[in-house]
Formats: sequence, structure tokens, C-alpha cells
Amino acid sequence: MVPAHGCGIVARMNDGVDTARESLEGLVLGDAFGQSWFVRDAEAGERWLAGREVRPGPWKWTDDGAMGLVLHAHLVRYGEVRPAELAAAFAAEYARDAYRQYGASMHEVLERIGAGEDWRAVTGGQFGGQGSWGNGAAMRVAPLGAFFHGNVDTVVEQARRSALATHAHPEAVAGAVAVAVAAALAAAGRGGPAPQRPEFLREVAGRVQPGQVRDLLLTAAGLPAATTVREAAELLGSGWRISAPDTVPFALWCAAGQPDDVAEALWRTLEGWGDRDTTCAIVGGVVAARAGLSGVPADWRSRAEPARIPDADE
Repeated sequence: MVPAHGCGIVARMNDGVDTARESLEGLVLGDAFGQSWFVRDAEAGERWLAGREVRPGPWKWTDDGAMGLVLHAHLVRYGEVRPAELAAAFAAEYARDAYRQYGASMHEVLERIGAGEDWRAVTGGQFGGQGSWGNGAAMRVAPLGAFFHGNVDTVVEQARRSALATHAHPEAVAGAVAVAVAAALAAAGRGGPAPQRPEFLREVAGRVQPGQVRDLLLTAAGLPAATTVREAAELLGSGWRISAPDTVPFALWCAAGQPDDVAEALWRTLEGWGDRDTTCAIVGGVVAARAGLSGVPADWRSRAEPARIPDADE
């Protein structure tokens, strides 16, 4: 017979796995939805968005989804982040399918790790030894926050480890920690009242090391309730620089504004344009950690490229 406290541990683990899976599904869907909105005719895009005209399929997910799938599978396998093994898994997935719109620096990083170079030397040597401060560590990490949502201290440490597998810059790490903590808080609040945006963002910021990401999260928390998405994007950035500071605060501001509706959150996020596959991936992962995907229209699912998510026993 399994002791009562053992049953509780197993139940919490299963809850984390199930919640992480829903977060991952939201991440991949958000990525594909946002990617479908990289349209050539900007004026037409504005009209389609104003009328909420869903783009025709198929919606292909990008490196956001690819790396999110790898990270989730890694957590299911090991129950923790092992940076060397995670870096190798990212490199193996890249070698299998390199055409998922990886960032320029990630092509070099993943090719070199795949060729056998030490991951720490590769990631730490980027950009003159500062490491990349891109948004790649943040875009994939929401399922990790959902996985460990019962212990925010664990979320912070595991998110840090997951970021370092590819991104050594402190701001990239801060961005990953912020998204993971947001997803953990969202998952922990399932079934309860929706959090208020300012308090939610301040709670996330309180777990992030000092720097630009933290400062902009606090700026986002202080925005007036009447602030539009476009105004928030102009002030915070919406990923045009592909950096963690100009991506994560905006995405979490969007997620905190629609915590119980993935589809509505993605529509609102899109209004900021910018790096829309990544902002929508972050928002989809965070909001789905709390709300699941039950409210997502069926025609969205039929347009989105399917992603195979292995079960825990595979």
C-alpha cells in the first residue's frame, strides 16, 4: 500500500504534468497563430485584424514550438532540468528540422553543440562573451512553470537552468524566469478568482533579478487600466528587437489582461504586432496554464499544425 503522503506526492506530480501539457498546447497554438499573421500587406493585415478574420491554414509553428516540445519532453523524462542533456536535445531537434525559423545566433549555437562542443563554452562565448539576451529562453519555458507550479522557488531555479542551455546573458535568464513564474502563478490559481493585472505582474517581478526585464515588468504593472495594447507595445516593446527585455514584459502584460481566455488573449496580443509568433507563444503558454484550451474555437485547431506530445510513460 502507498502511504498517504506518497499518494499526495504522486497526485501533485501528475497535476504538474497534466497542467504542463495544457500549457504546452497553448504555447504551440499561440506560436502557430502568431506566425500566421506575418503578412506581406501591412494595411490589409490591419483590416483583417480589426475584423478578427482568422488567417487561412495551415498554421505552422516555429522554433518557439519546437523548443517548447523538447523542453517538455525533457521534463517528463528527467523530472528536472539537466542543462547538458537539454542543450544536446535542442541540438538534436535542430539537426532533425532546422527550418523552424530559429534566430541567427541559435543556428550557430545549436550547430556547434551538435558537433560536440561544450554547451557552456558555446553559449557563454556568444556576443563577445556576454551571451545572447534574445527571447528564445523565454518563449519556450511556460510549460516548465506549470510543471513545477507547486513550488515557485523550484520554478525560478529550473527556469534559470533551462535558459542557460542556450542563453547565458542575465537578461535572457530573467526573461525565462519571469515567464515561468507567470505560468506557475497562473496554474496555481486554477479555479480561483482571476488575478488583478498590476498585482500579478508585481508578483512576477518580485521573483526576477534586478535589470531591464524586472524594471519593465514594474512599468507594465503601473500602466493605467485604460492603456491600449498599441500604447503598451510602444512603451514596453513587443519583440521587434527579439530581446527578452522588449518581449517578455509586454507578453506578460497581455497575458495578465485576459487570464481566463486563450483565444481573446491571443487576439489582444496580436494588436501589438512585433515578434508576434513569440509574444503569442508566451501568452498562449501562460494563459493555458490557468484556463486550458476549452474555449479555443474548433477551426483554430483544424488550421494549426499538429504537434505530437509524448505521454509520461513514453
